[in-house]
Parts: sequence; C-alpha cells; structure tokens
Amino acid sequence: MPNHTLRLSAILLFALAGVFIIDQNIKMLFVDGFRYYTECIDLILVYNKGVAFSMFAFLEEWLKYIQLILVIGILAYIFYLKKLCYAFPAGLMIGAALSNVYDRFIHGGVVDMVYWHCGFDFAVFNFADVMIDLAVVWILFLNFKPKFCKS
Repeated sequence: MPNHTLRLSAILLFALAGVFIIDQNIKMLFVDGFRYYTECIDLILVYNKGVAFSMFAFLEEWLKYIQLILVIGILAYIFYLKKLCYAFPAGLMIGAALSNVYDRFIHGGVVDMVYWHCGFDFAVFNFADVMIDLAVVWILFLNFKPKFCKS
C-alpha cells in the first residue's frame, strides 16, 4: 500500500471512528433516559424510521441496506479519487452515516434527540446528522475551490 493511500486510510479511519464513538455515546445517554427541555430546544428521544424529515420511511427494513450500499459507494469513490484533502470530511460523513445505520440495526430507527421549536418546528436530529451536513459542505467547498485540494 503506497504511503499516500496509507495516510488517506488512517485519516479517514480516525475521523470515522471518532464521529461514530462520540455519536453513539451521546445517543446512549438518551436511550438510557436523559431528557432536557427549554423554551427553544428540547433534548428528547425519537426513533426516526426514515431519513431527513422522516422521508423514505416506507422503505422500512430496506432503508438500512440501501444506506450501507451508499456508504460503500462513497468510500470507494474517495479511494478512487486518491486525494488526501477529502479523507477527513469523508471520514466524518462515513462515520456519521454508519452510526445512523447502526442505530437502524440495533434500535429499529435512528436515535434522534435535538428538537428545535423556537419560532418554528424543525426536524429532530442528532450529532451524526450535523457531521454529515458539515462534511457535505466541506466536500462541496473542496470541489468548487480546487486550489485547497492539492493532493
């Protein structure tokens, strides 16, 4: 394995593991009973059977397998690109996605807990969702500003 691929793999793996571990530990707090309520944000427990805004919940058991295929596809694409600058955001995205897929296998749905309801009702989400959003923005930035992605 060339040094470049080894570095890409290590960065991706550490980011993936870090996000997965952090997200699962946060979720376990809520599965174990933690709740907190404020005027704008409630920290509650919701099992989301779909994806964002509960879309595609009708796919039921198939959804987790479809998501696994998508994660494998993203992973393969990152190694195909062989660009080190994508390793960290891809690790964040894949770790978060795998954490949510893991929830589907263990809990029957994604463990969501942050409910914003100040001024308007927003979807309930979790740390992994935030990491996926951050990673997508980061990867889009790298695509539109290639000078920041030299390797």
